[in-house]
This record gives sequence, C-alpha cells and structure tokens, in this order.
Amino acid sequence: MSQGSDDRVRTWITRESLDDFAQFEDIVRAIGSVADGALLFFQGRVRRTNRGRAVSSLTYEAYGEMAERELSAICREALERFDVGSVAAAHRVGDLELGEVSVAIAVTSEHRDAGYAASRWIIETIKVRLPVWKHEHYEDGESHWVGAPALEAGTSPGGAPFE
Repeated sequence: MSQGSDDRVRTWITRESLDDFAQFEDIVRAIGSVADGALLFFQGRVRRTNRGRAVSSLTYEAYGEMAERELSAICREALERFDVGSVAAAHRVGDLELGEVSVAIAVTSEHRDAGYAASRWIIETIKVRLPVWKHEHYEDGESHWVGAPALEAGTSPGGAPFE
C-alpha cells in the first residue's frame, strides 16, 4: 500500500481490498479529533449495469505516483474548503468483480453537514482529476474505457500497449 499522509489526511492507491470499514475507522480514529462528532463513510462499488449495459467486471489502471499525489492533494483541498477534521481516501487498481469496492472515503467533522459536503466534493473531484482509468468489461464480451476519448486499437488511456 502506498500512502500519502499529514496529520489529518491519509490517502492511498492499492490493489488490496477496500471492502472493510474497520481499516478506515482505525485510520480516522488515529487522525481524527474528539471535537469531531460525525464520521461519514462512502464506498463506491462495482455495479451490475452502466448506461444500460450489463457489466461483468472492471479493471482500473493508474499513473501510480501521480495518482497518489493527486488523491492526497484533493483530500488536503477538502480540508481547506470544508469545516472537516480529517479525511481518509483510497482507490483500487487492478481487476475488480461485481460488488467490490473501488473507492472509499472517510471524513470526520464537528457536524454532519460539513462531512457530507466534503465527502460529496471529494468523490466528484476524484472522478474529474484523479489519473485512474476505468475499463469496463461487459457480459456480451465487449469492453470500453469509460470516460476516455476514442482510442487506437490496442492502447490504454496512457498510450501504452495493453498487457
């Protein structure tokens, strides 16, 4: 697990499961404060359908060090924008099956409104800024790089050949 951190932020890009809430609870307990009355968790999971197509699995690829730096920057920016105490966020890479967690966010705040707002802003910003690409595999055998412009056959979003 690669990890970026400061006193109130923990972030990482990982191939390991993010399904266990307990790992986030332990992290935010370590970086949170007794002033924080709210603890919010968000998990983004691989769902069965997307835009009317039956999904069988996903593959996430990341530009490693850049993704780690950007995830940390997003979370630090959330601390500045919202009245929150701490943030932990992680994104999976590799092959994921239906129901597995692809992204997880935990936010502590004195009051819940700030925590909800920060969590929503973090996930929406991750979708726009994080250099992680989603390759959807469909039940009919086709696949598609989600959010990617038309790609030349045989290349990934970063331009490197598929492995």
